[in-house]
Amino acid sequence: MIGITGTGGDPDVSSHQHSESSDATRHTVRVHDGTEWHVLTCRTGANLRMLLLRNDLSPYVRLTESVNCGGRGLCATCGVRLEGDIPDPEHWHDRAAARFSYPRLSCQITVDRDLTVRLLPDKRIWGKRA
Repeated sequence: MIGITGTGGDPDVSSHQHSESSDATRHTVRVHDGTEWHVLTCRTGANLRMLLLRNDLSPYVRLTESVNCGGRGLCATCGVRLEGDIPDPEHWHDRAAARFSYPRLSCQITVDRDLTVRLLPDKRIWGKRA
C-alpha cells in the first residue's frame, strides 16, 4: 500500500526518486489491521490518525466511525497500540494512556520516526466491546 504524505496529501513515490537529504525526513509506518500488515510512508510531522484514514486504515470501530471528536484528543476512540521505539506522549490524555498502558491516541501522535502500529478492531469503547 502506498502512503500519503502528512502535508498536502500528495501520494508518496518510491524512495529512489528522492535525494538522500529528503529520505532523512521520510518514515515507514507498519500497520497491522487485525488481519494483515500494511506499509505506509510519510514525511516527518504527519499526524498518525490522518495518515491511517487517508490509507483506508481506520483507528475507529464501526460505532465510532462517525461518533468521535475529529482528532481533538477528547473521546479516546482512535486508540492504537505502538511497538518498538515509541514517541513520548505530549497530550494530557495520551500521557495517561501511556502511563497506564492503555492504547495511545492516534490523533495525538506526530510521526517523527519509523513506527509499528496495531489497530484494535476488538477494543472497548465507552466501557463496552465495540
